[in-house]
Amino acid sequence: MPSYSLVGTIEEASTYDIRALYETNVLGPVAVIQAALPLLRKQGFGHILGTSSNLGHVTLPVIGYYSSSKWAFEAIHESLAEEIKAFGIKVTIIEPGAYATEFGSKDSLKFAQGMEIYTEFKATFFESLSTMERGDPNATPDALFKVVDAENPPLRLFLGSQCLPLVRDIYNERLAVWEEWEEVSSSAQGSSK
Repeated sequence: MPSYSLVGTIEEASTYDIRALYETNVLGPVAVIQAALPLLRKQGFGHILGTSSNLGHVTLPVIGYYSSSKWAFEAIHESLAEEIKAFGIKVTIIEPGAYATEFGSKDSLKFAQGMEIYTEFKATFFESLSTMERGDPNATPDALFKVVDAENPPLRLFLGSQCLPLVRDIYNERLAVWEEWEEVSSSAQGSSK
């Protein structure tokens, strides 16, 4: 089964649905990687392209569990890249933004059992998504071929023009908060031993 999204607030989703999401979005790709690595090592080269999302860097309400599965996916692939570099195998995490595809259709979504207290919040969220600009998936193959053909491909590649500005803003905000709290953070170090 391809990647899918669990739709529901953190409180609404059942542990069963969360596990199923991780089985598909995290453990499924790991199983493929583990099956492919002996073959790639034997040939002495290869390139693993893992499809994540720009939501591997940021999160949105109502799809927090989907975002968390992409954060896990990102961490696994980043570790993998270092672990297999010596074998001549490359890793690139493909991070698409919103595209006009079947992803987001009823077939790609699993809805948690809703709670009435979140109805208005979710309606506002879905309305904001309905106005989101979506990319043309037919424009992506050339970008993917450039990555595959690159001598030194990037570990991460955004697909779409909206990803970098969004993530740049989020990381700038995070850095500002970390820097604002740097003195408190450093004080937690205590005396070095």
